[in-house]
Amino acid sequence: MYSPPPSSTSTRCDSKERMNNTNGSQLRLYQIWQGRNRFYLGGRLVFGPDIRALFLTLFLILFPVALFCAFVSRELINAFPHRFGYLIMAISLLFSVFIVVLLLLTSGTNPGIVPRNAHPPDADDECDTSSISTSCLGSQTGPISLPPMKNVTVNGIVVKVKYCKTCMLYRPPRCSHCSICDNCIERFDHHCPWVGQCIGKRNYRYFFMFVSSTNFLSLYVFAFCWVNIKKIMDAHHCNIWSAFFKSPASGILIMYTFVVSWFLGGLTAFHLYLLITNQTTYENYRYRYERKMNPFNLGCAQNFKEIFCTGVPSSRIDFRAHVKVDRSLSFNTLSYLGGATTNSDMHKMKNFDEEVGRRQDVDKCKETDSRIKTIGGGVDRCEK
Repeated sequence: MYSPPPSSTSTRCDSKERMNNTNGSQLRLYQIWQGRNRFYLGGRLVFGPDIRALFLTLFLILFPVALFCAFVSRELINAFPHRFGYLIMAISLLFSVFIVVLLLLTSGTNPGIVPRNAHPPDADDECDTSSISTSCLGSQTGPISLPPMKNVTVNGIVVKVKYCKTCMLYRPPRCSHCSICDNCIERFDHHCPWVGQCIGKRNYRYFFMFVSSTNFLSLYVFAFCWVNIKKIMDAHHCNIWSAFFKSPASGILIMYTFVVSWFLGGLTAFHLYLLITNQTTYENYRYRYERKMNPFNLGCAQNFKEIFCTGVPSSRIDFRAHVKVDRSLSFNTLSYLGGATTNSDMHKMKNFDEEVGRRQDVDKCKETDSRIKTIGGGVDRCEK
């Protein structure tokens, strides 16, 4: 029976589909991201490279709380009437959950990563090439290079912004490149080793609330451990050292929370000062603005509103976006998008391309040798 040939439209579609399956593969942006971040839940959570520090921080918070609830709170339940001790335990547990949530939000949120450029910006747009200048011209015969800095006006004050050779862009004001995460971060404050993440424009409020809330919890445990010691002294008519021997958990927690409160209290006070004056830790260390020189200081109330009374800025990068990777392209052409040195998929693609190229070279060499032998013989020029 005669069957009509397939239409040209379907043939083109099938050919196009086969070419897509052969030459390209669909990956998400987080799978080929060049920075050192670690992604979880399909790119929804963005952590720093030192995520293991997060577990140490969780231990330093939750273990003292567990010790407080298991020993100190149980003694306070019997010491206070109307089951007031249960309320003391419940408050400590609820506050611990709140702090853990803030810690995860701080560590797992995109801090404000600036997208990288695939190519450097056009030099004609960045400097006036009509006037010869050593800042814009690398040499008379060499290619035009971009100036390392350019001026940007912020609230009537001129601010210098630097060119980032890694991300191939001029950083926005208050942006800096983190050498640990290998990303440019908007409103870069610092890279916190305790949360394993950069602190920037999108997670600074979570960081401040985490630090201040942890300090409050430390003071809370410190205060009620002393209350328990006082109750023991009144009940047994003993001195303070005997009370410590009767409740060693209270003594350990008093010493621990005393040290932690000094550290967290100083950190909270410092960041409260930065918040009121609208500075970052990096700016305070690097520039040390005077009162009239800070172009970002809008007043105490407005600075506070900017941090806590506005929505979290939307991310400038959709790490879950699909990116087509063409296997026929050179591996290095995708380096601006992907972490070729850290992603297993890109390693497999590189090994695949190298293996295919190696086999093609060997086949060509063998074919040449066979032709030489056919013509008049000769020594083999291929080595296995």
